[in-house]
Amino acid sequence: MTTVSRTRTDLEVRRADHTTIRYSASGPAGGPALVLVHGWGCSRGDFDAVTDHLPGDHRVLAVDLAEHGDSRSARDVFTMAEFARDVAAVLEAEAVGSAVVAGHSLGGAVAVEVGRLLPDTITHIVALDALHYLSLFPALSEGEAAALERLFRDDFAGAVRGLVEGGSPEGTDPALKDAYFEKMVAVRQPGGLRAIEGLVRWDMDAALDGARQPITVFAIRDLVAREAIDRYGDRLDIVLVDLGSHHFPVESPKETARLLAGVRG
Repeated sequence: MTTVSRTRTDLEVRRADHTTIRYSASGPAGGPALVLVHGWGCSRGDFDAVTDHLPGDHRVLAVDLAEHGDSRSARDVFTMAEFARDVAAVLEAEAVGSAVVAGHSLGGAVAVEVGRLLPDTITHIVALDALHYLSLFPALSEGEAAALERLFRDDFAGAVRGLVEGGSPEGTDPALKDAYFEKMVAVRQPGGLRAIEGLVRWDMDAALDGARQPITVFAIRDLVAREAIDRYGDRLDIVLVDLGSHHFPVESPKETARLLAGVRG
């Protein structure tokens, strides 16, 4: 796969509630469409190096979710389903008739909801180190959800540090972890906190029941529990990879691009 510095066009689409979703587009309009959705506290720019390694015939759309990256919104709703409508608005603006959607971390949950929302458009869902975390993604009890929300409200920086540490296998460069922490802890508020609340309240099992597309999960081997494979192996194609930390698309863009290019709708 040849590396080419892609020409990215920055575009935007407007939604209700003073919401402006900004995204980048590259590649030929008629090429196989791949939609990239970043994780919580991140941005579409995390995929720049990945897209540079994708085949030149691919149409790549990288989306900033509301109140992330360059997107702005005055809305109060930050559920995974509402984030999916951000992505759907981009697909409509680009007149995309068929696409693979790939999401990192929280973006993996959004990708499932995009598939659920657009069953005739999305042919395959890809999760990049997402959906396998049993302490978060399966539906939580009211008490569990409230406790997690309280943790972020009471000590936001500490909770973000916990996320970074939990996504860092043994041996991860401390400077790398610090860089991720600084980026994520600076997420715009109150959208950042509301997005966490939306993720905590997301019912993945119900979402999986509603999404009929095949779902591939590329997951860091050292971060996957055997229980997750046992529980979801019949619904998710969980592929274990050794490409770094939870943020492996940033750390291993060439290898990530190869994985994505191998997915066919």
